[in-house]
Amino acid sequence: MDLIFLTSFHSSITLICIVGLAVVFSGFLLKKIKQPTLIAYILIGILIGQHGFDLIGDETTMRYIGELGIILLFFFIGMEIDLTSFIGNWKLAVFGTLGQFLLSIGSVWAIGILFDWNSTRIIVLGFVIALSSSAVIFKLLEDKQLLDKKIGQNVSSILLAQDIAIAPILIIISIVGGEDTSFNSVILKIIGGILILSAIIYIYTKKEITWLPFRKSIQKDHELQVFLALFFCFAGAMIAGLFGISEALGAFVGGLVMHAGKATKWIHDAIHSFRILFVAIFFISIGAQINIEFLLSNLLPLGLVLVAVYVLNQFINTLILKTYHNSWKDAIFGGAMLAQIGELSFLICITALNLNILTQYAYDFTISLISLTICISPFWIVITEKVSARGKPNAHEEGSVVHK
Repeated sequence: MDLIFLTSFHSSITLICIVGLAVVFSGFLLKKIKQPTLIAYILIGILIGQHGFDLIGDETTMRYIGELGIILLFFFIGMEIDLTSFIGNWKLAVFGTLGQFLLSIGSVWAIGILFDWNSTRIIVLGFVIALSSSAVIFKLLEDKQLLDKKIGQNVSSILLAQDIAIAPILIIISIVGGEDTSFNSVILKIIGGILILSAIIYIYTKKEITWLPFRKSIQKDHELQVFLALFFCFAGAMIAGLFGISEALGAFVGGLVMHAGKATKWIHDAIHSFRILFVAIFFISIGAQINIEFLLSNLLPLGLVLVAVYVLNQFINTLILKTYHNSWKDAIFGGAMLAQIGELSFLICITALNLNILTQYAYDFTISLISLTICISPFWIVITEKVSARGKPNAHEEGSVVHK
């Protein structure tokens, strides 16, 4: 027993060393060509996953740790987001997101007629391609220092509205998929949604929260800062989970509380390293799900659908952003930011597979497609940015938006 434990322990240490060295080496190369490190995380996941060298002993545990990364990411988003600007963009957030869903489902419906898909599969796939990646785009917005610019705030508003919409989307899929969704479960989700909305409104109207416990003394204690921040992050996630709502959304509200409590600076410094680590594990876990053999044997259909998804999402989001008074250049750039399929679409796919809406082949195909769009997203954004900026000033680097 001790020998098995020691072998497993040493294997884990070896894996950590390999991953750490691979991240440093590949990250260095990607920085040279001005690409984000998240691509390295996904590629490393492919290499060490069960379809690569199979170095991961327990992928389920790794996925759980990756989900913690998304919760921490949304907590940081809540700390850094300008709630006044988000509320000010509510029309873009609500109608833009609804427009994205309707146009995506309509486009998939047109394709589904050709392949004789049933309406349930069409609705599911429409939702899958409509959601963009908050994990990817908020990181890029942060790296490009666009969170306080107009285009960054518009893109952020749409992303947050999509994330909030995941709860009703899963309810709709459960209903159309024939799952026996209880009345109490639906009511619980509605109550949870109302509570989260009420919390956001309260924070928005209060502007500043002064009742954070022992704020002055905690500002001088690094250890207590870490635990207080983690408490608000995971308490929000836990409460949201109890109501059947995305834990990441609850963590986002916890981040808003920290922001309103004027604790952003010292909290950011205290747990920023945690976010880097767990978000890296999340993207490595995504890469580990990619089946290279399946991908290579379906390269042509995957490639065609990949191009179709990017062109469709680019067109829809550019149109939406242009409608809400962005310049064509900024609208095209914002459309590129939102063109990939997001990580929450994995949750939709898993739900649809469990309800037999998607076959195993359709599930593997969709999972591969989502992972590929996330990998390619930074390149698509850079190419689109350069093409749209040719011969023109850099519009999305204009001064910060004046808040109302």
